[in-house]
Amino acid sequence: MQKKEQIYEGKAKKVFATDDPELLIVDYKDDATAFNGQKKGTIAGKGVVNNRMSNALMRLLEKKGIPTHFVRELSERETLVKRVRIVPLEVIVRNLSAGSFSKRYGVEEGIPFEMPVIEFSYKNDALGDPLLNTDHALALKLATAEEIGIIRSYSLQIDRCLQSFWGECGVTLVDFKLEFGRTADGTLILADEISPDTCRLWDSATGEKLDKDRFRRDLGGVEEAYAEIMRRLEAHAE
Repeated sequence: MQKKEQIYEGKAKKVFATDDPELLIVDYKDDATAFNGQKKGTIAGKGVVNNRMSNALMRLLEKKGIPTHFVRELSERETLVKRVRIVPLEVIVRNLSAGSFSKRYGVEEGIPFEMPVIEFSYKNDALGDPLLNTDHALALKLATAEEIGIIRSYSLQIDRCLQSFWGECGVTLVDFKLEFGRTADGTLILADEISPDTCRLWDSATGEKLDKDRFRRDLGGVEEAYAEIMRRLEAHAE
């Protein structure tokens, strides 16, 4: 697979064309951002962790029947993926109160929910990725009613699978963000990444944060947390 010109660079990744128009190469960076890009920094080795962790979890989800954009891992930082058009609807799945949920509704962090809470936000940096409901998404034509139903179903399946996996690792899956994309024939598949950048992962025994909140909140030990969560994943991955 020949790597060609760069076609996109985001906060955490670069994307390159290949000699196959339906396949792309994603290159994960060590750059870190928070608060919609207002805070910037570098987390040494983050790109390697995010690439390898995301690939391992997408392989796991594929085995559970969730279609993803993953094709194959090319190197520590690069992965071959299917080209998709990203649905501009970010999905946040919450199992415990934390982060913006706690701030928005004035509740302490760490309260478990009786059932997962699904939030949608409009994927639009200029607007600050505002929350929206299904009616808003339909009015803005971000997705069809059928697609939203599929996205909700996949998101809950993914949550059950990841909660089970991380539980075996001694980790609580607090919440996480998902993005979906449409392939050339319109099929919805999981895209983007699943990593400490996009998930809140707490040590089940101590509550220690093992994710990007350590960077967001200046808690220190960011590289160590990413390395620890990767160590646990590798110890339990098939």
